[in-house]
Amino acid sequence: MTAAGPGSALLTAPPVIDMRRVSRVYSTGRLEVTALQDVDLTVHRGEFVAVVGPSGSGKTTLMNLIGCLDRPTAGSYSLGGKLVAGLDDDALARVRSRMIGFVFQSFNLLPRTSALENVATPLLYQGLSRRERLDRARGALERLGLADRLDHEPSELSGGQQQRVAIARAIVTEPALILADEPTGNLDSATGADVMRILEELHTSGRTILLITHDPAVAAHATRQLHTLDGRILDGRAVA
Repeated sequence: MTAAGPGSALLTAPPVIDMRRVSRVYSTGRLEVTALQDVDLTVHRGEFVAVVGPSGSGKTTLMNLIGCLDRPTAGSYSLGGKLVAGLDDDALARVRSRMIGFVFQSFNLLPRTSALENVATPLLYQGLSRRERLDRARGALERLGLADRLDHEPSELSGGQQQRVAIARAIVTEPALILADEPTGNLDSATGADVMRILEELHTSGRTILLITHDPAVAAHATRQLHTLDGRILDGRAVA
């Protein structure tokens, strides 16, 4: 019998993201607005995918559904092989904390809280001791070049440093998916380029990344691009 090759696990593993004819309709009184319509999307482990489109194209709604921050009106969504439709709010929160690392445009760091404690916070949901949480948070921050900023609060950090802390927080739980929403939106071009380099390095190390952006130059860092318009995905081409 032939031994399985090192890539066989990737071939047999369920997709990280698997959406089938997903729609999201918002109702306000008598008015219904279709924000997302009949979306099919599959993202496999280790991919770096960018969702790019103008404001109002549906990419934010798509991000909220992928991140289990919202629920589809129709269709099915599986995250890491697990259907999320039947999960209650507590179960969805557990899925988010264990399977998704979020990186936001506005950083979303806890104020008056050290970088070390900010990064350790998601580990509260994993039942680790305080020492284990801080050790893992310290390791994530050191990996991102912030060993000398462990005790600094967000107000004491530059925008680029705050985003590095946010990325450290996103990866500290070893999630199946890093979901980055306009991660360079509040940064100057040089600092934004540095953040994209970090995401590229994470992808090279095997991380699955889905990036939401309106900027084609930022999307160009991904290996596959999805373009959204009027609540639909138009295409998903690989980048040479």
